[in-house]
Order: sequence, then C-alpha cells, then structure tokens
Amino acid sequence: MVEAGAWWTLLAAPALLLALAALAVAGNAVLDARDAGRPLTPAAAVGPFLGVPRALLKQPRRLPAPDVLLWRAGVITVPVAAVLSTLVIPFGHTVVADVSVGVVWFNAMEVLTWAGLWLAGWGPNAAFSLIGGYRFLAQGLAYELPLMFALISAATGAQSLRVGDIAAAQHGLWYAVWMPVAFVVYLAGVLAFSFLGPFAYPAGPDLAGGVLSDAAGPDRLLLQAGRWLWLAAGAAMAVPLFLGGGAGPGLPAWAWSLVKTLLVLAALVVAARRLPVIRADRYVELTWVVLIPLTIVQALVPALVDLNR
Repeated sequence: MVEAGAWWTLLAAPALLLALAALAVAGNAVLDARDAGRPLTPAAAVGPFLGVPRALLKQPRRLPAPDVLLWRAGVITVPVAAVLSTLVIPFGHTVVADVSVGVVWFNAMEVLTWAGLWLAGWGPNAAFSLIGGYRFLAQGLAYELPLMFALISAATGAQSLRVGDIAAAQHGLWYAVWMPVAFVVYLAGVLAFSFLGPFAYPAGPDLAGGVLSDAAGPDRLLLQAGRWLWLAAGAAMAVPLFLGGGAGPGLPAWAWSLVKTLLVLAALVVAARRLPVIRADRYVELTWVVLIPLTIVQALVPALVDLNR
C-alpha cells in the first residue's frame, strides 16, 4: 500500500534524485577514465564535480541580442521539471503526492522539458543553439508517441493511472516480463528526454554543443544537471511502472526500490555510452514504421487480458 508522504518527503525526494544523478555522473566519469586508460581512482569519479564552484562563479555569456527572459526560463525549466516529476514516484511505500493521475503528471513534466529545451535554444538568438532546440522538437515528435503507448500499456495493465496502483498490480510478475516492448521503449524514451547517448543529437558536437553551445556558467550547469536529473527520474519511474516497485523478498520496500533504481540507472549510463547517436530524421522513420505499430500491439495485450478477466 502506497501512502502519501509527510512534509519531509518534499525535501527527501529532490535530495534523493540529486544523489542518484550525482552517482550517474560519477559512474560515467569512471567509465570515461577506464576507456581512456587512466587509473580508476576516487579522483576520476570526483572530477566532474570539481568544476561546479567555478561554473557557479563564471559570468553568463554575452550575446548581441538574446531574449534573456525566455532563455533563463528555458534553462530553469529543464531541471525543475525533472524534480517535479519525482512527486508521483513511490519509493518503497512512500510517495510525496499519491495523485490519481500520476502517470499523466510524469508525462506532463517530461513534455514540459520540450518547452524548456526549445526556449534554451531560441533565447540566445544564435544559430547553433536554435538548431539544437529545433532538433529536440524533431526528436520529441519521434519518441513521444511510443513513450506514451508504453506508459499506457502499464496503466492499462493496472487499470489505473495512479503509479502506486501500477506497482501493486504486478504481484509476482513484473510488467517488464510480459510487456517487454513497452519496457524497452520506455527506457529509450528516458534517454531521449534526457538527450543523452543515442539521443544527444540536440547537443551534438557537429553544432558545437547545440542547445549547450551558447550556455556558460550557471546556465550550462543547470542544463547539464537537468539531463542527469531526468535520467535519474526516468530510472526511478521505471521501477513502479515495470519492475514491481518495492516488492521483493528479504529487504524493506524502500531498499528494493533503491536497488532496482540503481540497476536501471547503471544500465542507462552504459547504454548512453555504447549506442551511437541517431539523427532525428532517421529515428522518425524508425518510429513510424516500427515502434508505433509495436507499441500499439503491446498496449492491446493488457487490454485484452483485462477484458478476459
């Protein structure tokens, strides 16, 4: 049974999300060091965080005619939306807001990132960042429909949009087992709205960083933090949606939620490093020809099971 959290969970949820994102960044840095042949020391994991104080003190980049208000709004929206998405994610038996439309809330916060990234690309009034913003819109048009069908599959199986109900409905058989297409498509969606790995096209090196190209100091730090916060939030949401939530033998529910989240997060970090970047136009073709038909069929499976009960 999932219970709405007390006031302290309003602080605990963002703190936990930040800790998970920091672990993902540290793990990625360690893998960088290993691939480069450098010694795997604690300094390798701490390295990405040493530049944070310097970034906070660095002056934002000055451009000829930026729309500062929209630019700042976009930069702030990305990490804030990631934090707000965690309000409906149960951790063990506790959730900050056990709302009846938790799946819709999570999806709405993810879509809000579209606006944030586009504004972050539009605001500087510069070519590379603007193209990066439009790339994210094109990428979003490709990944969003399969992602929504993946979420619908889990909600249909539980006959509820409440995230806690979805976790409880899985009993001894996780949705990842009998909804594998939805699970894989959801994980791909997490990488896409984090614009990492194969979906780093909006921040591609061919555009000198795309949406990140004109961001400096705190602005760049917030955008980069937003990417990893979203990766951590997506990993945490995968647990109640497809991995049975906090259910498991021997350990408390919160411990199982943590273990499962860390495993999903580790898999996403490795996938983000190993998979090549996909151009948005090619992913659109893959989506409409392959992924949307597959996810529609996947969504029909729990609907037919429910009808036959």
